[in-house]
Amino acid sequence: MSVLDKKPSREQKDDSGLPKLPVPPLQQTLDMYLKCMRHLISEEQFRMTKAITDNFGAPGGLGERLQRKLLQRREIKANWVYDYWVEDMYLNNRLALPVNSSPAMVFPKQNFTTQSDVLRFTAHLISGVLEYKCLIDGHALPVDFARGQLAGTPLCMEQYYKLFSSYRLPGPKTDTLVAQKSFVMPEPEHIIVACKNQFFVLDVVINFRRLNEKDLFTQLLKIMRMAESEEENSPPIGLLTSDGRTEWAEARSALIQDSTNRDSLDMIERCLCLVCLDEPCGMDLSDTNRAMMMLHGGGKDKNGGNRWYDKPMQFIVGADGCCGVVCEHSPFEGIVLVQCTEYLLKYMKGSPAKLVRAASVSELPSPRRLHWKCSPEIQKMLTSSADNLQRLVKNLDMNVHKFNRYGKEFIKKHKMSPDAYIQVALQFAFYRCHGRAVPTYESASIRRFQEGRVDNIRSSTAEALEFVKAMTDKKNNLTDTEKMEKLCEAIKAQTNYTILAITGMAIDNHLLGLREISKDLNLEKPEIFTDETYVISNQFILSTSQVPTTVEMFCCYGPVVPNGYGTCYNPQSDHIIFCVSSFRDSPETSSDMFVKALVECLGEMQDLCNTQAKHSNTRERTEEVNEAAKDRGKT
Repeated sequence: MSVLDKKPSREQKDDSGLPKLPVPPLQQTLDMYLKCMRHLISEEQFRMTKAITDNFGAPGGLGERLQRKLLQRREIKANWVYDYWVEDMYLNNRLALPVNSSPAMVFPKQNFTTQSDVLRFTAHLISGVLEYKCLIDGHALPVDFARGQLAGTPLCMEQYYKLFSSYRLPGPKTDTLVAQKSFVMPEPEHIIVACKNQFFVLDVVINFRRLNEKDLFTQLLKIMRMAESEEENSPPIGLLTSDGRTEWAEARSALIQDSTNRDSLDMIERCLCLVCLDEPCGMDLSDTNRAMMMLHGGGKDKNGGNRWYDKPMQFIVGADGCCGVVCEHSPFEGIVLVQCTEYLLKYMKGSPAKLVRAASVSELPSPRRLHWKCSPEIQKMLTSSADNLQRLVKNLDMNVHKFNRYGKEFIKKHKMSPDAYIQVALQFAFYRCHGRAVPTYESASIRRFQEGRVDNIRSSTAEALEFVKAMTDKKNNLTDTEKMEKLCEAIKAQTNYTILAITGMAIDNHLLGLREISKDLNLEKPEIFTDETYVISNQFILSTSQVPTTVEMFCCYGPVVPNGYGTCYNPQSDHIIFCVSSFRDSPETSSDMFVKALVECLGEMQDLCNTQAKHSNTRERTEEVNEAAKDRGKT
């Protein structure tokens, strides 16, 4: 092992006791890269890529130079990949946030019968948010521990501190993730309430005292009445935040030319979170429709302008009971969102709304409406933003499916990892629909390390492809036992790569680091990163994530490429919720087609497991009978 491939020392830990993220050995990453891509490209392309990769990793070559620089970076950074990763994954991305980037958590449908029901629920929700923020501010949240593979390891809690104290500022070429806390500005003590495309400042602390739910209800009622009085005259400024990031940066530059707009922007950018009081969406509230409403608000004619997408947490409360939260994803991962929203739903269920018993602040100043001055230039930008959002709304093809035949208990009964099993099923379904395997992204938490976010589990393994071919090729004449062996091999390959990823040894962050360090050194981009195979390897036609919950809700998001699928899944004991998204303007994809294939594939995998279990039981009983007969013969 060369000096470049030495494992990192164990002493580099922060106050939490967590180690630094390791830099994987260079040759290990290059070998794994070739292995991951070999079955996804042509033989000719693979030969070219192998030659390029071998040249990059040659002793004394460019790869070793970049690896040394990465190891030096690791010494001086809490997390050597964090800045590179957040810029590459989010801040440099110019696509609009709704659908393309921001995930949503869909709450159970609420049964509101009056306006008071809506406001009571909202006041209760805000009260829960403030309670949760108190836990965060007091560093009183219990430390998370890993579940699943290598369970029990403590995890980094850094992401929680960004839930209510960060903001994504648009820029012409790259965005900035702004931390709110500073020694100059006081901490924000207000939230922004969006209602009828207008924005209101709701102070949640007045005279050093936090408002109780009765006060919050009173203030929300005032906001609703103020919004109704100005409904016709309010420009839907929130639509600008739904546009592409460069377009929104340009519009924001135009807005801040006026001091009124600057003041309004400042109040929004410094708030704790948004609460969006939505109008009824005018659709049946199926799981699929509620998911779409969370992701994009239904466009300009529904609630699309009743948003501010740059804020990490936007709680949606629809008058028709369509509720949830949509998140700006750059500050934190899905599990942090799950922990927060589960706390809120349990809080609301466990503590009744306190609208009568609590004493109120005697004189409540009215909430403040934010004002905007719109030049003809800004009006033109608003029209363009509205049209762009409308195209996005029409293009999203969503299917939320509750698979009821079985859940994770069935999978565990057959001694398999539920996550690995579902990932193989997704490969099976994609192959059935499209007749090929494609690069696949599955997020893997690296919170075992300081400031850890995620790396990628490359689920499209050669072993998974072998299994799906065994299941789909009628000519192979494989027995069920042979098919089961291939399924087990696919599960094992998936599990092994998962362990690589969560222990900081996967390839995607490492390759990103090598690429970005070459940029920092002002080098010409290395050939390995201009090679067609590397480009293909980062086009994640299947983008997947397991987001399990312990309360009734589910997560959803859009595809990450024009011809791809976004597939979020929530495995429960006896069922699995799948949220499958794609784009209608792609001639290749269809969410309904994918879900139909997925249901079929999960059924065939169940039948295979049951058949093999039956054969195993029969074989075991036969062996027991034979053993008993031998024993009788001996006696």
